[in-house]
Amino acid sequence: MQNQMARQRVGQGVTESSEPKSGLATTADKANQVWGDFIPVIAFVLVYNVFRRVDLFDGLINADTALFWATGVLLVLMLGFLARQIITRQPVSQAMVMSSAIVGGFGLIGILLQERAFIYVKPTVQQMFMGGIILIPLLFGKNLWKSLFAHVFDLPDFAWRTLAIRWGFFFIAMALWNEYLWRTFVPGFEAPVTMAGIPVAPAGAYEWFGLTFGAKDAEGVWANWKLGNMVIVLVFGALNAPYMLKHLREPNSSQPDAA
Repeated sequence: MQNQMARQRVGQGVTESSEPKSGLATTADKANQVWGDFIPVIAFVLVYNVFRRVDLFDGLINADTALFWATGVLLVLMLGFLARQIITRQPVSQAMVMSSAIVGGFGLIGILLQERAFIYVKPTVQQMFMGGIILIPLLFGKNLWKSLFAHVFDLPDFAWRTLAIRWGFFFIAMALWNEYLWRTFVPGFEAPVTMAGIPVAPAGAYEWFGLTFGAKDAEGVWANWKLGNMVIVLVFGALNAPYMLKHLREPNSSQPDAA
């Protein structure tokens, strides 16, 4: 996660300017947010694929270091877009900031420690965080999804709840998908990997739930699939569009919320 589109879905801010924006300005903002997600991921894939095919500066750039360089580029661009939003006073939510902190933190630790496992599990932690902050508040009658997007769409409460549930479980599914991808295509580790005392993966190849992991040496499949993950997010969003349009209310509508 791949995974920057998730931030775009959940991370659009709740702060509004005192004056409503025109349709053109709103469209421009959405386009900037989309590019803010796509460009870092595209750069990651390009840098990874180029650097792993060369050997420069006495091994500073080669197949063994390509993942770390690509992650560094992704972090710089991602944080750059976030800083730009803050400087230009564009809406930035706490969810977006925390999600960026997770991505930046795990990516930076992985680079500094030269430990690939932190980079592999980074999308998993980010996606689980997204799913958690959407689904857990629903148990207490709070709908974060509505609070993030109510200034963009006018929907009844039951529609917001349905969308929150859908997106919450979608992010959890994407976390599980990332776990399957990296464990399937990344070669096994020389020693067991633990993080904060939590076992992440045993050494070498291993079996879970009848599936064999750590037996392949195809890290590139996991890395390049970041683009595929963005397509999955776009498709899922498109599939939910008809439901939103069905329940979208006209401005100043007095229709009551249905249970």
